[in-house]
Amino acid sequence: MKLFKTAVLALALGNLFSCAVTPHSDPAKRDGSAFISAGQAAERAARISNVRYELDFNLTGAESFNATSKVLFELTDTSGDLTLDLNQAQVKSFSINGHKLYPKYNGSYFEISGKLLSKGENSIEVQFSRKHSTNGEGLHRFVDPVDGKVYLYSHFEPAAAQQMFALFDQPDLKASYQLTVTAPADWQVVSATREQQIEDQGERRRWHFPATPKLSPYNFSMHAGPYQVWEDNRGPYPMRLFARQSVAAQVNPEDWFSYTSAGLKFFDDYFGIAYPFGKYDQLLVPDFLYGAMENAGAITFAEGHFLSSSAMSSAQKQSLAGVIMHEMAHQWFGDLVTMKWWNGLWLNESFASFMGTLALAESTEFKHAWQSFYAKGKQRAYEQDSLVTTHPIEVPVATTANAFDNIDAITYQKGASVLKQLRHLLGEETFRRGVSQYLQTYAWQNATLDDFIASLGQAAGRDLSQWTRDWLYSAGVNNLKTELVCEAGKISFFSLTQSAPADLPTLREQKVQVALFQANRHELERTQLQQVTYKGERTRVPALEGLPCPDLVYPNYGDWGFVKVVLDERSFATAKQALGKVEDPMLRAMLWQSLWDSVNDGQLGLDQYIATALVNAPAEQDEQLSAQIISSLLKSADYLQAAKDDGNYSRNALLALSQMSLRKTMESKGQHDLQRRWFEAWIELAYGKDASEHLRQLLEGRASILGLTLDQDLRWAIIARLNRLDAPDSAALIRDELAKDPSDAGQKAAISAEAQRPEAAVKRRWLQKIHLGSEPFPKLRPAMGALYPPEQQLLSQASADERLAQLTEMDKRGPVFMRSYVQLIPTQCSREGIDQLSQVLDSQNKLSSGLRRALLETRQQEERCLMIRRRLPQG
Repeated sequence: MKLFKTAVLALALGNLFSCAVTPHSDPAKRDGSAFISAGQAAERAARISNVRYELDFNLTGAESFNATSKVLFELTDTSGDLTLDLNQAQVKSFSINGHKLYPKYNGSYFEISGKLLSKGENSIEVQFSRKHSTNGEGLHRFVDPVDGKVYLYSHFEPAAAQQMFALFDQPDLKASYQLTVTAPADWQVVSATREQQIEDQGERRRWHFPATPKLSPYNFSMHAGPYQVWEDNRGPYPMRLFARQSVAAQVNPEDWFSYTSAGLKFFDDYFGIAYPFGKYDQLLVPDFLYGAMENAGAITFAEGHFLSSSAMSSAQKQSLAGVIMHEMAHQWFGDLVTMKWWNGLWLNESFASFMGTLALAESTEFKHAWQSFYAKGKQRAYEQDSLVTTHPIEVPVATTANAFDNIDAITYQKGASVLKQLRHLLGEETFRRGVSQYLQTYAWQNATLDDFIASLGQAAGRDLSQWTRDWLYSAGVNNLKTELVCEAGKISFFSLTQSAPADLPTLREQKVQVALFQANRHELERTQLQQVTYKGERTRVPALEGLPCPDLVYPNYGDWGFVKVVLDERSFATAKQALGKVEDPMLRAMLWQSLWDSVNDGQLGLDQYIATALVNAPAEQDEQLSAQIISSLLKSADYLQAAKDDGNYSRNALLALSQMSLRKTMESKGQHDLQRRWFEAWIELAYGKDASEHLRQLLEGRASILGLTLDQDLRWAIIARLNRLDAPDSAALIRDELAKDPSDAGQKAAISAEAQRPEAAVKRRWLQKIHLGSEPFPKLRPAMGALYPPEQQLLSQASADERLAQLTEMDKRGPVFMRSYVQLIPTQCSREGIDQLSQVLDSQNKLSSGLRRALLETRQQEERCLMIRRRLPQG
């Protein structure tokens, strides 16, 4: 699974929710909910083996579907009861070993007396009907607003297969799935295996699929509808791509097939194991909860991230290729070999993030992929690891309700960074051999972290137990600083010093590259590069002693280590003055990040950072680095918006950022991707009446920017900004544009644009819809993400008490809903706002662990905002 972090708040807070479910005192007794504890799952898995499912679905496109689940399995004993999962179904018939029974069913699972079962082989058959899901889980149903066609797709992670058929819904009960589907004649049906027969029944067709190899339930899938299909057979495995008919023109199949075939070759070679599923299908689907999902042989992608109303930019292609590689890595690591329980989910995701980036860098044109990883994902990991809610990479998971509690940037990007560091520590080929051995040993089985580490340790001939304790079972990120003494222009003493917070004191072993630089008139010249393996508080580096005293030392050159670099005083001064002289874009990225980190740590005023950016950002020509700088400027604008009533500085700085981004857009004519980056930034940074009028002129064709064409995505972005700025007649723009673009993407863009309007009536109307659930969830998500921009503090405060009072009630709607609702936690960058959140944390004791965590993180971010705000000039 790939979580997209198009909204940092959604990443930092939104993926951490679960219902308030606690471990059961009696591991054999479930509580009536759809969730199962680790103990209960282990007890069930100990008794059951050789599971096979025979599934038969009757699909019409209506709101409900009919199906039959036949569950075949072997049972070790009949001494205790057994549960079989099926969520919110209307049961029509239930039989055990051929005998029809009236089942004991509570809407979440069947309770089956051991007396009704046999030791050895058993068969349970359930005939049922069920409504399709509309929130992205189970078997989701979507009606295309353009042509009325119905599309279905499944999503089962972590434990939502029970929303589609009866099964033992836990990862360590792998099974084969034999599927039969009856569907309208113009539909495609896609699953883990390729169909072996299609029977023509007039207006309907019956699809027969061969049994799959052994898969965990969340890796199986079924998708159906009148999808447009493209095929390609350039490689050893047949490839297909599917999308809704109404968006087919926005798909470039050549990009998909090119990156897919390159990835399949790379992974076949790297793992030394042929791709395990024979065919490679990929589907673009609507309303998807995440970025993509690694269903075996039939990967689903959130179409909103990968459709483009014009030719894809280089950045969009890189994003597409990166997600393709991530999900492809899962086909081996996650699908072929699967974690035993949900505490191992981090390893699946970390490994896929690491391998996906490696494949991107080594098998596509995106050789700078690690720079992108550093600037985006790794920074989110550093941020997450610096919060009060940080956690180890490996943590216990009490129940399936808690499976996603700790799925965040630590799970994905820190885990990937740690694996990258381990690869450097052990050696690239040693690491590869260890991974290959692990996959060969545990193919089609479930495995644990200990199994993985043991395979790497065996390949390296090294005991990795201490490394595992330090990196995987201990939370926090270390700081790394150089200590050097210069005498007569030469280094007389050089050491690396690492430190840790008092409450997270672990010091770790890492291998890094230390680079020395001399500043001259035209460049910052690298004079020395030294590999160093350090551990403990201080590691002396005698190899660097006796060399000329440098103007700048960077002790994590090339970003091998997971560590926050603290520049020494001389290096910090050089970094601020010599950004434009650094030829290496990766080093420039790291120096820019050091400056931004200094703002967040309270060492550098935001005004000083903005002044540096206004001078240096316009000269930057590297698109990846420009995106990194833009990200910091957008966050800077949020801080400035929160403080714009404190004096003239914030308003003047906002205007300066707006003007700079527009100027950079105009200067980038002929550099399509860079120009679009800065234009998108200007839309978000546009400030003042002149900017509003210019946006309106561009939208209406009364003005233009050389080299730039407004596609549908940009038009909606401008309309949203004009509504946020409350420009004249901007509300009418939504109505007029929606008439031209009634697509699903257009409808969601219109909702987002309307929700941003600074009107109390608009806020009240959408807040009521959210609290009542009066709109489908996919329509509420964009509203929740847009309702209260940073500058609309008074409008936010008008309903803050109500939103806080509703937290407990909203929490009952479960983790999927709450991942979006947390964006409505009130923020105002003030002591009053911090106290307001503290009062909720102190007084409400019925919040789920995920919601409590979100409140804690929001409060900490508010404290940082207030610190930065207080350091701004007041004039």
